[in-house]
Amino acid sequence: MRCYLERGRKDEQTVGLVPTMGALHEGHLTLIDRAIEENDIVVVSIFVNPMQFGPREDFHKYPRRLEEDAELCEEAGVAVVFAPTPEEMGMTPKGADWENDITGVVPPKSMTAVMCGRTRIGHFEGVATIVTKLLNVVQPDRAYFGQKDAQQLAIIQQLVKDLNLPVEIVPCATVRLESGLAMSSRNQYLSAADLPEAARLYESLSRGKEVFQGGDRTAQGIITAVSAKLKETSTFDVEYVELVHPTTLAPLTEIEEVGLLAVAAKIGNTRLIDNILLRHREPIVAIDGPAGVGKSTVSRQVAHQLGLLYLDTGAMYRAVTWLVLDADIPLDDEAAIAELVSGVEIILKTSEDLTDPAQVWIAGKEVTQAIRTPEVTAKVSAIAALSEVRSALVAQQQSYGLRGGLVAEGRDIGTHVFPDADLKIFLTASVQERARRRHKDLVAMGLGDISLNQIEQDILERDAIDSSRAIAPLRRSADAIEILTDGLSIAEAIDGIVKLYRDKLGNF
Repeated sequence: MRCYLERGRKDEQTVGLVPTMGALHEGHLTLIDRAIEENDIVVVSIFVNPMQFGPREDFHKYPRRLEEDAELCEEAGVAVVFAPTPEEMGMTPKGADWENDITGVVPPKSMTAVMCGRTRIGHFEGVATIVTKLLNVVQPDRAYFGQKDAQQLAIIQQLVKDLNLPVEIVPCATVRLESGLAMSSRNQYLSAADLPEAARLYESLSRGKEVFQGGDRTAQGIITAVSAKLKETSTFDVEYVELVHPTTLAPLTEIEEVGLLAVAAKIGNTRLIDNILLRHREPIVAIDGPAGVGKSTVSRQVAHQLGLLYLDTGAMYRAVTWLVLDADIPLDDEAAIAELVSGVEIILKTSEDLTDPAQVWIAGKEVTQAIRTPEVTAKVSAIAALSEVRSALVAQQQSYGLRGGLVAEGRDIGTHVFPDADLKIFLTASVQERARRRHKDLVAMGLGDISLNQIEQDILERDAIDSSRAIAPLRRSADAIEILTDGLSIAEAIDGIVKLYRDKLGNF
């Protein structure tokens, strides 16, 4: 496997990892599909980890069906199924069990002292250790985890940050049955009579969401509502109902911006968990798409019509590119670029005239027109692909997102910057149409001596770079609505997005 992956990396192919314990279901396949969409090579690991099972838990009866899982992976287009034995993961047999000889990874106690960590002692140490080993063995560019296991997801995100592991953790939305029951390998333990009862777990979370949307943002009010709903059936043996911060897992007394409402309960001997996010903010609209489709113009006017803030992320990357070029720093000097970008202030202001681009300042200099030149355009993709640049700018962008009430545009807004955006649009157009528009803009700037053919070639090259870069490539989010603008006027594109917003979020 390593030789195969190394050959792929030499060819600049990206690698995605989907860690699982097997018994694959539709939820896993959704993660796999997304990984395939966003990477050149996908690895699915299948390992029932003894380290994360307690002495009275279901390690020995946990479903194992490697052959069927491998067939599902092959059908989905997975390149590698990595199914190590416990011995290969550093464990030795001890009777019917396994003895751990691994130096463990210990997550912060504050993150294991809540929710499942209260009763599953040692569970998250086992998860963190094996996931770290898998990341080190596979060395993926991205690893995919489901939001259903929200505590696990938060802990893995923290360990990647703490250990400076060069991987992007991609959270994926929970996949549910029509009844609302979250998909889980343990669902197969449930009898036909248990399944509708198990769906009440999600009904209880939905009741908490109703209370929250009704104006009660306190933990006491929300948890009381969930608990009362759970008590309507005697089927559940409730383990916990908790409200915590989704990133730090710190218990909340009131939701100021976002809260994770989580529940665990047993039906018979089957333990189930579920959760939902509760957000106290205005809507976010994410508009992605390739270069030259008019995202800035459309986004700015959509924001104006809806009374939302316009966040021109493309202008932010252009501003940094201009700053690098102005400082005469070589594009391959990542250390110097990181130092230059660290702490730099970018100010955006929407122009009074909506036909003009947003006004931009960086490091105290007004660069609104300077960042639109061909020199900047030719280099912006390379600068945007640098992890240090992306980290600095995404942090600034997401700080705006905490308040919501904005329209953001770029190439990875819906997939990476605001994956929980309330409305996602993928705005696109043919290469020929984009070249024609770009040529028209250059003529207006007095730079019309560049041929249409050259502009088309430049666009194709930029698309290839944007779509294949290891960090946050240009992708259409699975839940984005695509709008092809060939033959559409700007006004028609804007009206379409405004209508979609009002149809979906009019009563947000």
